[in-house]
Amino acid sequence: MDATARPAIVIDNGTGYSKLGFSGNSEPSFTLPTVVAVNESFLDQKELLSSANWIAQYNAGVMADLDYFIGDEALSRLRSSGLYTSRSPIRHGQVDDWDTMERFWQQCIFNYLRCNPEEHYFLLTDSPVGTPESRECTGEIMFETFNVPGLYISVQSVLSLSAGYAYLKSISDEDSDPSSDMTGVVVDIGDGAPHIVPVVNGYVIGSSIKSFPFSGSNVTQFVSQLLQERGELLPPEDSLDISRKVKEMYCYTCSDIVKEFKKHDKKPDKYVKHWSAIKPKTGVPYTIDIGYERFLGPEIFFNPEIYSADFSTPLPELIDSCVQSAPIDTRRALYKNIVLSGGSTMFKDFHKRLQSDIKKIVDDRVAATNARHRVEVRPIEVNVVAHPIQSYAVWFGGSVAASTPEFYEYCHTKEEYEEHGASICRTSPVFKGMY
Repeated sequence: MDATARPAIVIDNGTGYSKLGFSGNSEPSFTLPTVVAVNESFLDQKELLSSANWIAQYNAGVMADLDYFIGDEALSRLRSSGLYTSRSPIRHGQVDDWDTMERFWQQCIFNYLRCNPEEHYFLLTDSPVGTPESRECTGEIMFETFNVPGLYISVQSVLSLSAGYAYLKSISDEDSDPSSDMTGVVVDIGDGAPHIVPVVNGYVIGSSIKSFPFSGSNVTQFVSQLLQERGELLPPEDSLDISRKVKEMYCYTCSDIVKEFKKHDKKPDKYVKHWSAIKPKTGVPYTIDIGYERFLGPEIFFNPEIYSADFSTPLPELIDSCVQSAPIDTRRALYKNIVLSGGSTMFKDFHKRLQSDIKKIVDDRVAATNARHRVEVRPIEVNVVAHPIQSYAVWFGGSVAASTPEFYEYCHTKEEYEEHGASICRTSPVFKGMY
């Protein structure tokens, strides 16, 4: 059976989580933590063996290559056994350890998706600031190790934008111009390396990309820090895991931080939540109170100085700066379509706070321009788009793209790789010469 007749495999590898599944589906089949647990005791054994006993050395090396786990299974092994070491192949949105990344892909394909990679085309995602060399390494592993028939590497922000467009189109009866909806600003905040990326008609404006230093992992650390400073007795080995769950279950975005403090002080019974669990080592039950942390955690995106004195520019100002650095004739369209992507944009009322803050910055600039030049500038529409699929928007965009008939025409094929080498992956088949 021809590989083009089978659904393509879509894998979105993020710093915190990876989503994998088949094209045409509305949700990823698996969402896994991007972590690998490796048994390094075999490697130590290999070093201790004498060079004469080469068979034992070889067997130790083979076992070291085979004895590893990924995702939730890896986290479980790390907690229950001291033999395993944690490795994260992706840091700050970019692959940091290619050997571990290859192992992660191997388990994803064979143990989770349970498919033959030689029978499916693949769509993988890449950071908007990813290097051509990184794309080359990805292509080399896919074509050499897994022998895939075709590969397409897409920019995450473009997929997020197309996911937002596809979702809104599915719930709306109105016909819209696809090119206009492929123009917007993608605010991608996951577990690492948030980026603000302007896209015009499907093209990323690389010179206007902005980076925000704090991500979902920083919110988790801040919540943990606040709980410990308040005297809550968290088990040290589980403090970050508990803080992450507290963040995901109870945190929300407030419109006015001062009013929120007063509300919590006035009615603590209404706003303070309780977390109960059992200490893993002693089996003793414990309960912690969750108060100000609920709204102070996400507040680092709007008042970053409460978390770190090294950076004080709020996220709304950075988004405004991103749009202002884009070509002047695209700015109104960019303000009109600010699309959220990533799990750390899922806080309750996050999009409302972001829209009101950006709108205030834009309106103040328009008012100042009117007063200075005595002209009447037409008001600028600001719209922040939120939808239920924000946490896996990149994967959903990839699923939609890979289910179109044109997808197979744009893929790099095994034949092209054998003829030209890994350098074919440096460029996008859609936008030639982009890199």
